[in-house]
Amino acid sequence: MIELLFVACLSTAPEQCQERSLLYTDVTPMTCMMGAQPELAKWASTHPGYRISEWRCQWANVAEQKT
Repeated sequence: MIELLFVACLSTAPEQCQERSLLYTDVTPMTCMMGAQPELAKWASTHPGYRISEWRCQWANVAEQKT
């Protein structure tokens, strides 16, 4: 499982940031990297009060997600 991990900060308070992630079961890390910007743009369009400050693709730690 691949995770697109990104940091979203409030536009009005840029010091208030949260880690967010999108999980994919059917992509490779390279596919994640190539498709990340359109996915992040889609997320940002539905969350207009946030600005994405950084992102990366990585193998998801599924055990950690369930706790």
